[in-house]
Amino acid sequence: MHLDVLDLRNFYYRTKLGRVAQRAIRDTVVRMWPHAKGQTMAGFGFAAPLMRPYLADARRVIAMMPAPQGVMPWPAGMENVSVLCEETAWPLATGIVDKLILMHGLETSEQPSAVLEEASRVLGPGGRALFVVPSRAGLWARRDVTPFGFGRPYSLGQLEAQLKRHDFTVERSVSALYAPPSGHPFWRRTSEFFERNGRFFAPLLSGGVLMVEVSKQPRAAPRGGLGAVVRRPLRVLEGMGQGAPEPALRGPSSADKANGND
Repeated sequence: MHLDVLDLRNFYYRTKLGRVAQRAIRDTVVRMWPHAKGQTMAGFGFAAPLMRPYLADARRVIAMMPAPQGVMPWPAGMENVSVLCEETAWPLATGIVDKLILMHGLETSEQPSAVLEEASRVLGPGGRALFVVPSRAGLWARRDVTPFGFGRPYSLGQLEAQLKRHDFTVERSVSALYAPPSGHPFWRRTSEFFERNGRFFAPLLSGGVLMVEVSKQPRAAPRGGLGAVVRRPLRVLEGMGQGAPEPALRGPSSADKANGND
């Protein structure tokens, strides 16, 4: 079940814990994708907080928000680029997207396979997609005071297997949100330390979200008929009931030579 867009907006933009989460995930995205100059970037779910750094240089930025969630104008103070859409029918042409981000769009969907099919459809040649989902082993998935406590959390193996079934090739995976999901001032002050050093604490401390980058694996064109061409087909039944069979394509036998039929 999708969360309400107002709850998502209030968490990420109006709570201190939400701003900590937004900064940690967005900084990781920027490290993975330093720029998107001249490219088309799209987001699905509630990926808007992660796409602001690309507004200046990207050719086009589109924030798609599923109908069960609702939509809000974004970005504030600028021309709106957000759009309400059906989660199984995105208003984008096939192969138009260079970079695609999904956050709060896959784990909360009742039709995850259809969402992945749309993601594969809109992603162009050489394009990349980034899936941000709650980690099953992380603390954030265990508390419903944040949006990551809703929907289906994933293990890395589960997410990668689901993506591969839809012809995605996993390029790399990282974790984020190592700080505890607490609004206590101490944890907020130390959140940057946890993000910088979180990978050194594993497996004692798991990140709250998994971030998996994929590319699209092109499907082979369908081939009709036999895979191999028969250069000289067998003619076993030809000529039956129509007189003498067609002579075999071979040289004269020794018997023919003895009878002078060469």
